[in-house]
Amino acid sequence: MVTLKELSTRPEPLTGGHRMCPGCGAPIIVRQVLLAAKDPVVVVSATGCLEVSTTIFPFTAWKVPFLHNAFENSAATASGVEAAYHSLKRQGRFDKNIQIVAFGGDGGTYDIGFQSLSGAMERGHDLLYVCYNNEAYMNTGVQRSGATPKGATTTTAPAGKVSQGKLQWRKDLTEIMVAHELPYVAQATTGNWADLTKKAEKAFATRGPKFINVLQPCRLGWGYRPEDTAVLGRLAFETCFWPIYEVENGVYKVTKPRDKKPVAEFLKTQERFRHLFKPGNEQLLADIQQGVDAHWAKLLAKEAMTAGVKK
Repeated sequence: MVTLKELSTRPEPLTGGHRMCPGCGAPIIVRQVLLAAKDPVVVVSATGCLEVSTTIFPFTAWKVPFLHNAFENSAATASGVEAAYHSLKRQGRFDKNIQIVAFGGDGGTYDIGFQSLSGAMERGHDLLYVCYNNEAYMNTGVQRSGATPKGATTTTAPAGKVSQGKLQWRKDLTEIMVAHELPYVAQATTGNWADLTKKAEKAFATRGPKFINVLQPCRLGWGYRPEDTAVLGRLAFETCFWPIYEVENGVYKVTKPRDKKPVAEFLKTQERFRHLFKPGNEQLLADIQQGVDAHWAKLLAKEAMTAGVKK
């Protein structure tokens, strides 16, 4: 694994002075992922918070080749870049190794860009797709997405007299990517640089399609103090609200918290879940805890089941 000292000597892929919100986890994710690459990188990014805040014409915060594409086709664009790259190598017109990375928020990954992502993964393109997952359409007004967790209030699934936030459980996109039989799939969270950097480094060393789903606290849509971004990321892991794990050639490896905390410890830190703690919502809180526990148990069972499988 690359050391912190070595990371500090590598050139920054994203400059300061961009217009992301104070406390935003997206630039943290970008830096940690790209610094893990030993080879030059080409970045593709769908429309979203990351793109609109780092490439306001005529300025750019990117110090690496960067392509902006529409909301729905980040993975398709990256597939084209990868195909062109290998074509140039076959023709003898290019002899360097590069890494191709696509970034997308949960709206452009779970929902609008899902067909593009699934197609690129199924075709087997040699690229890394990273979802910076803030669990709603934050760039366009905090609307619910397929990644929004049950009980969270959004502008299109608000908490009020009729309902108490989103009624459905979030889509388990990481497991959908596992079902594509990719060589490497992982979940990580903002606030644990060593884990994310190690997973990115492993992804870059793996040939074929890779996917990393990173939980990214959003100060605007979640409602918390901007200095607590990393704290919330770690708390999501400690409560198993967002498990940290990887699946390498079908073999699960789950990182366990030292002391699994009640999910309420995570939920109570954010305004989007504030209504859950009002009288009358005790059963909804219990349902969410039960759902988190059930998902955690399934994950541990998958790890045990694949423990003896050869990589």
